[in-house]
Amino acid sequence: MAKTEKIKVTGVEITVIKEPLGDFISITDMLKAKDGDFFVSDWLRNRNTVEFLGIWESVNNPDFNYGEFAIIKSQAGLNNYKISVKEWVEKTNAIGLKATAGRYGGTYAHIDIALEFGMWISAEFKVYLIKEFKRLKEEESSRKNLQWNLQRTLAKVNYRIHTDAIKENLIPEQLSKAQIQIVYADEADLLNVALFGLTAKQWRDSNPEKEGNIRDYATIEQLVVLSNLESINAVLIHQGLNQSVRLKQLNQTAIQQMKSLINNLSIKKLK
Repeated sequence: MAKTEKIKVTGVEITVIKEPLGDFISITDMLKAKDGDFFVSDWLRNRNTVEFLGIWESVNNPDFNYGEFAIIKSQAGLNNYKISVKEWVEKTNAIGLKATAGRYGGTYAHIDIALEFGMWISAEFKVYLIKEFKRLKEEESSRKNLQWNLQRTLAKVNYRIHTDAIKENLIPEQLSKAQIQIVYADEADLLNVALFGLTAKQWRDSNPEKEGNIRDYATIEQLVVLSNLESINAVLIHQGLNQSVRLKQLNQTAIQQMKSLINNLSIKKLK
């Protein structure tokens, strides 16, 4: 089920649904702020609306049906012309508007389109809608940054435990600093392979356009598992297990923990 949020604009509570394409806002809820009788179909029959929707779909939807759109556009604005959101979607294969059923049922529009619809409510409403939506995005960004920093800090703490175990058990005395770094890098790649399936160099070779390293692009779940793998590997090193044995155990642990985290509802709420 898509994640939902609520924002309040001029006293009206409006549902926001998170979709892969972006945020969709309930224009059914937005209509509650409109004085007098007004329906989504009234807005959809307007020629300016149809032209705007057509341009938006042409930019964002490679499967948009231009033939059907041309027919609708030619009829828009006529007294006897009327079209529903469901008909619009079915005929043109549009993705910017959708009608849903269930608990959060109603007509939803991508944020770009919802802002355009907001002007039909009133100029004041659109201004406050923009303000509240920006506030929502800032709160989401703050929560994500906090969680990211927390996991990165945790990973760094466990990395110290991990490197200490390497130093005590795998690095003989009198090695040069360069040799020590090779050992550290080798063990870091052991975790990379266990969790990501490739070494740091393999990732860089496959992603030459990206800055940073493979761990900078890790998901929250992967950072949690990486933190755990570092602690587990430190224990396995102290037990004297060789790399091949440790890699197998760490990979099995990574698979098990990733499956658990991906299905964990509390982790999903952080996204």
